[in-house]
Amino acid sequence: MGRFVVFEGGEGSGKSTQARLLAERWGAELTFEPGDTEVGARLRALLLDPATGDLDPRAEALLMAADRAHHVATRIRPALNRGRDVVCDRFVGSSIAYQGYGRGLGAEPVAALSAFATGGLTPDLVVLLSVPADVAGERLAAAGVPDRLEAAGDEFHRQVGEGYLAQAAADPDRWVIVSGTGSIDDVAVRVVEAIDARLPSSASRP
Repeated sequence: MGRFVVFEGGEGSGKSTQARLLAERWGAELTFEPGDTEVGARLRALLLDPATGDLDPRAEALLMAADRAHHVATRIRPALNRGRDVVCDRFVGSSIAYQGYGRGLGAEPVAALSAFATGGLTPDLVVLLSVPADVAGERLAAAGVPDRLEAAGDEFHRQVGEGYLAQAAADPDRWVIVSGTGSIDDVAVRVVEAIDARLPSSASRP
C-alpha cells in the first residue's frame, strides 16, 4: 500500500500549492476534492458556482459525500492498492469542518456519512495548514472572484477554522498543524519536516 497524505485548511491557507509540491517531491498521485473525476467535476460546478445560491446544508453534505465516494473508488484506493503514494487536497476533514461546523450539521453525522462514502478509508497523515484570517483574506482578494463557499462569510469561516482545530486536537496521532505563513518555500520546508517526522519512507512500508 502507498502512503496517503491529505492537506487540509481554510480558504487561502496554501494547501493546494503545498499538496502539489509534496506530490512532485514524492512522485505521488496528486488529487483533490471536490471534482477530480468526470462525475466529480459536475458536482464541483454545482457546489462552488455562486449561481447555485443557497443549498440545504444536508444536500451540500450529500453532494460532497457523493463526490468523495466516487473519488475514493476510482482514484484514491486503486492508486494505493498499486503501491502509489497519494497526496490529496481536501478529504473527510473538509466535510466535517465545512458542513459539520460551518453549516451546523454536527461533526458526528458528517463523519458517519463520510465513513460510508469512503468505505472506512483514512489517511496516514493529515497536514493542516493554519494561517491568520487577515493573511487568508489577502490571498483570497488577490485570487479574484470568490466561489460559493469562499463567499460564505466571516462567521462561517471562523466556525470552519474551529472545526479543523477540533479535529486536530481530537486525533493528534493522525493530524499535524503546520503554519502556512511566509513564503511558499518556507512553508514547504516546514511541511516536509513535519511529514518526515511522522511517516516512514515508502521503502520501509510493507
